[in-house]
Amino acid sequence: MLFFQGSGTKGLLNAVGPAFFRLYGGYTTTYGDLCWPAGLEATRLTLGENKHSAPWDLAHSKLIIFWGKNPAETNIHQMPFAEQALQNGARLIVVDPRRTETAERAELLIQPRPGSDGAIALAAAHVLFRDGLVDDGFVRRHLRGHEEYRRRVRDCTPEWAEGISGVPASAIERLAAEMGTVRPATISAGYGMQRYTNSGQAMRAIIALLALTGNIGRVGAGWQFANLQSAIFDEVKDPLALYPPEKPDGVARVSISTARLGRDMLKTDDPPLKMMWVERGNPVTQNPETNKVLQAIRQLDFRVVVDQFLTDTARQADLILPSKTMFEQSDVIGAYWHPYIQLKQKVIDPPGQVKPESEVYRLLAQRLDLPADQVAEAIPGPGDADVERWLESRLAPFETLSLARLRQGPVLAPGHQEVAFEDLVFSTPSGKIEILSEEAAQRWGVDPLPDWSEAQESTRRKSAASSSFPLYFMTPNTKNRIHSQFNNLRMIRRHSPAPELSMSPLDAAPRQIRPGSLVRVFNDRGWLEVKVRFEPSILPGCVSMTNGWWISEGGTVNFLSAGRETDMGHGAAFHDNLVEVERAERIPPKAAKAQGSEKKRFTDYTK
Repeated sequence: MLFFQGSGTKGLLNAVGPAFFRLYGGYTTTYGDLCWPAGLEATRLTLGENKHSAPWDLAHSKLIIFWGKNPAETNIHQMPFAEQALQNGARLIVVDPRRTETAERAELLIQPRPGSDGAIALAAAHVLFRDGLVDDGFVRRHLRGHEEYRRRVRDCTPEWAEGISGVPASAIERLAAEMGTVRPATISAGYGMQRYTNSGQAMRAIIALLALTGNIGRVGAGWQFANLQSAIFDEVKDPLALYPPEKPDGVARVSISTARLGRDMLKTDDPPLKMMWVERGNPVTQNPETNKVLQAIRQLDFRVVVDQFLTDTARQADLILPSKTMFEQSDVIGAYWHPYIQLKQKVIDPPGQVKPESEVYRLLAQRLDLPADQVAEAIPGPGDADVERWLESRLAPFETLSLARLRQGPVLAPGHQEVAFEDLVFSTPSGKIEILSEEAAQRWGVDPLPDWSEAQESTRRKSAASSSFPLYFMTPNTKNRIHSQFNNLRMIRRHSPAPELSMSPLDAAPRQIRPGSLVRVFNDRGWLEVKVRFEPSILPGCVSMTNGWWISEGGTVNFLSAGRETDMGHGAAFHDNLVEVERAERIPPKAAKAQGSEKKRFTDYTK
């Protein structure tokens, strides 16, 4: 049996599912993640752990670089602090192939070819060394590998990076000059740019820019990517230490890659997969290579999906268990970005026969006659008071945490550092910031130093894909939903009624495509038919459609993505994705045969 859990909700009670299946006797699980593993691992290898300064520290920055991030839509809580810094004279640079809402506030917009960020960072380091803009004192005391890195970037000139990224050398010169002369500086990176096959090394190269200029451990400075200071309940602080997982407590476990979910499910034969349990996720829509995921799920004997809505994945199920909403059970939660622990208090009872997941597992444990004492430890009882007692037992090891205290409001995580690494202590093998990392080489087979390699799917590679599919397909997030959540709600659909493809008029003209017309986006993996919207500010050679659309709403972008991993962290490299666009009245591509009539099937089901 495959147990698949997404991140639709986060809390201490999420541990109940895996605990139940361990008691059940073992299960097949997934390793890796769709979201941010390459960046997590790049950060851990370089700085020792994943933490960044408190959100409000950004207000003290004099230079803010949003690299591959659009917080005006996807991290709106960050914008007031950025605005406060700008009002105090800070400068803002945005690196993004799209001119986003965030970029409207920037004084410099750098638009690279997708997947080329690492080359820009290497070239910026070249300028820092060349022009004497490195903080020599900080580097000597706290960096490992800076001399080796100096030699590495000696030939990585801005002109070299321009040939790779398409960004003018003058813009790279300015980026480096700003970083070398304006302090304190913060780089806040998005998740999308670390979903390429070369992205872990790119993230290491970007972090190195902060280290070379002494912008680590200072007020208003640092690397903002993932703040796991609230992850105090995790048994394993290295989030990748069990990827692929070992055998915990002697329970046999088989693991398959989240990035290659469909492919790995199809080839798992020792033992073969017979059943799948899905909760808090919608893998048909959100995992790469939707056609393969559908094929793998459909060949199982039995499928269970726990969800609030009839998602694309739920429509494949033999049994749908209606789950509670976030308002119908208390839980204790941390966060990805801020450093608080919070109590999410129950507001209403679940409707009808809906049961919280913990109650589903408790009743299943009784029916399966699992050991009562072990079940009582792992799974709370049926009442609200039982749940609170269970939560209180998880808070007990922390002196500053209790349900009574959390009812008064959020609490900073124990041991929280307001300015990350202000003690200049780094949990790396050398105790320093490691630009040179033997662990990177040993663990992931990459160069110990940040380097540049072309993404696996790139227009600069001479391949059948690059010649047949000359456009980069970007699939960013949107302010209107969280991936595939919420767009089925009527109030949200008023703002985003149907998917659209954003396209540069310079790419549309030779294809005889007019604004508002129906186009087919395709490659050898799949296809979509959507209306096109001209976006003059998008980088030519790129097209864009927000992710999360259901098949019944017009088609998921993952019909076109490939199931492949990032260079480190076992992340999903689904942004390595080349496509072609044509007017929809033309004959469908060969991929149509493989994809079949999925959209029609799902639309008919909805009707």
